[in-house]
Order: sequence, then C-alpha cells, then structure tokens
Amino acid sequence: MRKMNIWLFTAILLMSALGLRYLLPHHAATESTSPSKPQTEETAMPTFSSNAVKYGSYGQDVYELQGRLKYLGFYNGKIDSNFGSSTLKSVKWFQSEFGMKADGVVGAKTKLKLYNATKQWSPTEPPLHKQPAGNKQGNADSANQEQNNMGSANTMGLSENELKIMANAVYGEARGEPFEGQVAVAAVILNRVRAESFPSTPSGVIFQPGAFTAVADGQIYLEPNAQARKAVEQAMNGWDPSGGCLYYFNPKTATSKWIWTRPQVKTIGQHIFCM
Repeated sequence: MRKMNIWLFTAILLMSALGLRYLLPHHAATESTSPSKPQTEETAMPTFSSNAVKYGSYGQDVYELQGRLKYLGFYNGKIDSNFGSSTLKSVKWFQSEFGMKADGVVGAKTKLKLYNATKQWSPTEPPLHKQPAGNKQGNADSANQEQNNMGSANTMGLSENELKIMANAVYGEARGEPFEGQVAVAAVILNRVRAESFPSTPSGVIFQPGAFTAVADGQIYLEPNAQARKAVEQAMNGWDPSGGCLYYFNPKTATSKWIWTRPQVKTIGQHIFCM
C-alpha cells in the first residue's frame, strides 16, 4: 500500500509538471507581447521644428511643408521656402481633406498629419533659403550669412551697399506688409533697374526724387530686419509677386492722381501694384 501511494504521488507530480509545461508557453507569449504594445501604437514624430508655420513664414519648415504638400498633390507651385498665398491655399485644402480646421496655420496637429501621410517623401529640390556649400565664408554670424545668401543670388552684380539699401527700402516701405508684399516691393525696384526709363542701379531708383515715400520721410535709414533682407534675397532669386510691375501705391494714403491712371495688376496687402 505504501509503495502504491508513492507511485500515485509521483504520477500526480509528473502530470502537474506536464500541465505546467503545456501552459507556460502561452503565458510567456502573452507577457512578451505586452511590452511591444506601445511600439505598435507609437505615432511617428514630425521632423519639422516645434514652431507654428503660417502666412509670411520663411525657411526650412516652409521648404519641407511645400515639399510634402507637393508630394501629395496639394501644392503645384515652386518650392521656394516662402509661405505665400499659394502655399496658404494648399495648406487649407490639406487641412480640409484631413478633417482639420482649415485655418492655414501649420501647428503640431497639421505637421503630424502631414508627416504621417508623406513618410516616403524626400527633398528633391535645392533649398533656396540655404547658402550653397561652395559659397561658405567660414563665419557663423547669422547676419553675415544672410548677406552672403543675398550675394549668392546676385546675378546682376550688385554691390553689398546696393543690396543693403534695397533692404532698407523694403523695410521702410513695407515692413507691415505680408512677406509676399515685401518681396513684391523689392521686385519693383529690380524691375525699374532693368527698365530703360529708370536709373540703372537700385540706389538710383530708390533715391530718384519723389519715387519712394520712405526716402521722403527718412524711414529709408531705419535698420532693416531679417525679413526685409530675405525679401530682397527672394527677389534676387527671381520671385516677382508683382508680375513685372514698375509701380505700387497704398490707396488709403496716395495723394497722386496720376498713379490711379496706371494699369493695375494685383493687390498684395495694402499695396496696389501697377504697370
């Protein structure tokens, strides 16, 4: 009887061990999958900066924004790193299609949606807002780099002083205007330089008697900000939001009856641009 009890006890232990062996793999698998759950739910983070991007913005975030929108077919314009009216329309279109508030402001939610929809995107065009590698001066000072950027687009052979006075004029004439409007003012100056009926240099155009209000009231001598310098840079790169215009005016402050006789092309901000 004692031997029988021992054999019975041994059989119970053996069966228990076999049962545990059968159950353990399933239990282990359940535990091993739980740590991986956050990975399957993890949302990819955008490569944009943390700053909100909106109308008038300029730089790397806008370059990436335009590239990703173009990848999806929402943007057909030039990837120029400038958040102008065409980019604004594209952003609103994207936001509307993806169930977001179509306010045109590219915040964290819009960036994340855009990034997740364009994970296969990669830059295909050189960023105009960056200085070419072969043109680096070895000076990390931001102001100098901005001046170098303007010089890199200087196909007209303008001096640094000419570029600087253009930035002064843009700042004095249009610092309260959207970035597109500031570029348009710089473009008008360049259009006049190229026209036979105007002086052949920016300074000659700007200081032509009665040509610019900023000269008359002394605002031409205010120190331009980075945006005014970037506006000049983009005009030098060939962006002309004015469409080739030679004149512009603010209808709220204009005192000349003659300016109203010029063929009007478009309105940007507070300025009407005309031929």
